[in-house]
Amino acid sequence: MRSLAFFSILLGIILLSSKWGQSNFHYATTVFLRLLAGYHGMAVDQQGLLSRLVRELVRLPGIGQKTAQRLAFHVLKAEREDALRLAEAIRAVKDGLSFCRQCRNIAEGELCEFCLDPKRDQTRILVVEEPSTTYAIERAGAYRGLYHVLLGALSPLDGVGPSDIRAEELVDRVKLGGVDEVILATSPTIEGEATAIYLTNQLKPLGARVSRIAYGIPVGMDIEYADDVTLLKSIEGRRDL
Repeated sequence: MRSLAFFSILLGIILLSSKWGQSNFHYATTVFLRLLAGYHGMAVDQQGLLSRLVRELVRLPGIGQKTAQRLAFHVLKAEREDALRLAEAIRAVKDGLSFCRQCRNIAEGELCEFCLDPKRDQTRILVVEEPSTTYAIERAGAYRGLYHVLLGALSPLDGVGPSDIRAEELVDRVKLGGVDEVILATSPTIEGEATAIYLTNQLKPLGARVSRIAYGIPVGMDIEYADDVTLLKSIEGRRDL
């Protein structure tokens, strides 16, 4: 019945577009494609296994209902070996990776590659919100110390407090001694700034130097195009030459 209905709609659009003229034919086609996409969405809802896959994909960050449906249909059409290889890669990540016992970065054992490296500067700890930030910093090649990953930032409105980012674990690391500087590299957001202020208050009494990464004008950018906050941060973070 639905197939008959959609073919009827298509026939109606073709007849109407002949009245509207050639200029409106593309618009008519677009309308039909959108209706067809909605039809596919209804079809997904009726298929138990496919619907389950769509529901799981939607839970991923940045994936909406339409994208999840496209991915689900892609998996369905893919070769069995390709789909199983994807499933095995996901399983291997969950079974073989965890968080470093010392810094909470991604690790294949108890300690991550950075904590295991004796050549790194053991007197400096750079604090970030997410593991992905550590690899961005490593690509820059300007830092050779240790890391500490919070796995989040303070956000009272969302119910995220100091215990959720395990701030006490960072404090305990500094209390053990041997740390000369803690570099706070949280994001320049309200949550990131609040986290930096909180950690500063917790770490300052321990005697280690607490610093904040600088923010300012990106390299190659004209100053006139910078926003007010970026200009303010760049002036506050000025240095002697």
